[in-house]
Amino acid sequence: MPQTKSQPGEFTIELLAKIHDRSVFSCGVEVLDNYLKKIASQDVEKRVAVCYVLTPDGKTVAGFYTLSQYSVDLVNLPHEIARKLPRYPLVPATIIGRLAISQNFKGQKLGEFLLLDALHRCLQQSKQIASFAVIVDAKDERARQFPVFRIDCSFL
Repeated sequence: MPQTKSQPGEFTIELLAKIHDRSVFSCGVEVLDNYLKKIASQDVEKRVAVCYVLTPDGKTVAGFYTLSQYSVDLVNLPHEIARKLPRYPLVPATIIGRLAISQNFKGQKLGEFLLLDALHRCLQQSKQIASFAVIVDAKDERARQFPVFRIDCSFL
């Protein structure tokens, strides 16, 4: 999927590229800031993650998220879910590994917008590459309480 135009203002969601200025990005969570500034492009290059950025001008990074393929061991799923799946040892999933909004853009519901975009991409891609579920890798308790939805992944 190429760019996605958003409703909140004139933001665009694009694949991370060299033109995006990551050096000033700060969401207030050091591990996420460091990831975008130093690791994201390496993960993209090594094809272990895809990084999408939210930008108002094609250069500034207002926010970002990553998607990767993942697999879930059937023994870690609740029985009522696992019994409906084929008896493969692992089933395919997609993981939203990181999601952050710059402090300069907080309060505009852009995090919710990024999450919905990520879920839409997961759904569209699952039509071409199977994915049983979307896993959200919440980094801390604050992320687990994200207001759009709360998922209990304790069984994974």
